[in-house]
Amino acid sequence: MKQIILCYQGEMALKGLNKATFEASLAKAVRFRLRDLGEFKVYKAQSTLYIEPETEDADMDEAFRRVSRVFGIAAMSRAAVCEKDFDAICAAAGEYLADSLRRARTFKVEAKRSDKRFPMKSPEISRELGGYLLSRFPHLKVDVHNPDLTVMVEVRDFAAYVHGDKVPGAGGLPVGTSGRALNMLSGGIDSPVAAWRMARRGLALHHIHFASPPYTSERAKLKVKALAQIVSEWTGSCVLYVVPYTEPQEYIRDHGPAPLFTVLMRRSMLRIAHQIAESIDCQAIVTGESLAQVASQTLRALACTDEVQPLPVLRPLIGMDKSEIVATSRAIGAFETSILPYEDCCTIFTPPHPKTRPTLEEIRAAEEAMPGLAELEKKAAAEVERIRIDWQDEVEYLE
Repeated sequence: MKQIILCYQGEMALKGLNKATFEASLAKAVRFRLRDLGEFKVYKAQSTLYIEPETEDADMDEAFRRVSRVFGIAAMSRAAVCEKDFDAICAAAGEYLADSLRRARTFKVEAKRSDKRFPMKSPEISRELGGYLLSRFPHLKVDVHNPDLTVMVEVRDFAAYVHGDKVPGAGGLPVGTSGRALNMLSGGIDSPVAAWRMARRGLALHHIHFASPPYTSERAKLKVKALAQIVSEWTGSCVLYVVPYTEPQEYIRDHGPAPLFTVLMRRSMLRIAHQIAESIDCQAIVTGESLAQVASQTLRALACTDEVQPLPVLRPLIGMDKSEIVATSRAIGAFETSILPYEDCCTIFTPPHPKTRPTLEEIRAAEEAMPGLAELEKKAAAEVERIRIDWQDEVEYLE
C-alpha cells in the first residue's frame, strides 16, 4: 500500500504575501534532510507539505524521524494513499490501521473533505466509515471525547489519505527565515536550549565557545562540540568558533575589581563575539541567560553587559525557570551531555561575593584601568578555531 508523509503548517499558514517564501524554505529544508534516504517528491498544497516516496527503497521510518525535527511543521502524519472512492477509503482504513485498531478499545473517525466534488460530506464519511470499522473490528466502541485511536480521513485534491492520530512536529518557523545569529555556547544546560528556541523562531545559527586552557581541558571542548552536534540535528549544520580566552580572562582577574569580575568577563566575551558575528554576517547574539539565575543575570548586570556592543542580544530563556529549561534540554536530547562534569571557563575565577547591582560608571572605570584588555581580545578573536559541525555526523561519545 502506497504511503505518504503529510506535514501540516502552524503559524506559517497565517503569513500574508510572504507565505510562499516560508513554504519554499520549509520544502528546501525537508529535501535537504532526506537527500540520502532515497528518492522523495516534496510538494505543497492547502497549507500542507506532501512527502511522497518515489522508490521502494526509500526509508520512510528515518524520513519521518528526521522531518519531525524540521522547524516549521506543526503536526505530521504517515498516511495511506487511496482513490477518492468510499469503498477504497474503507479498505485502506481497515488494512492500514488494522494493528492499531486491534490494540485500541475505543475509537472515533474524523473526516475532512477539502475536495468538495467528493459526493459524501465530512459527517457522512465519519458515520459510514465508523460503521464499517465496527463491523470489521467488533471489539471496538465509539468514544468521540477521549478515544484510544482517532481514524483520520482527508479527501484532498490529489487523492484520499487515511491515517491515525497526528504527531506533533517541531513547530516554529523554518530555519533561516528570520536571519542569522551567533549563539554563545558555554557547555552547560542553558545555552543549547537557547539555541534550539531561537532556531525554532527561524534563526540560522553558528556557535561561539570560550576555552581557557589549562583551566579548561580538551574534554571540555569536546563536550561543547558534542552539544553543538546534538543541537544541529534541529538547527542544521553550522560552525563552532572556539576562542582561546585564557589571556584575557587572566588579565581581568589580575587587574579588575574582584566583585565585578563576572560582568567584566561577560562584556569582554561580547566584544569578541561581536567581532566574529560581524565577520560572518550575523545580525544578533544569542545567550542562555535567565533573569536572576546568577549574579551576572540581574537587571543591572544585564544592562551593563548589553551596552558593550551594538548587536541585539537575544535571551530566549529570560523568563524561564530552571525546571522548564531542564525539561526542554531533556526533550531535545542535550541534557545528559550538558551535565557532564567538564570545566566551563565561565565558572573559573568566580569571585566569592560578586556584585549584583553594578553601575555602568564603575564598570567603565574598571575597564579604563585595564588598557591592555582590548589588544588581548583582538588577539583572541584572530586566533579563533573554526570547527565545522555537520548535522549528519554522529555525536562523539564522552564518558
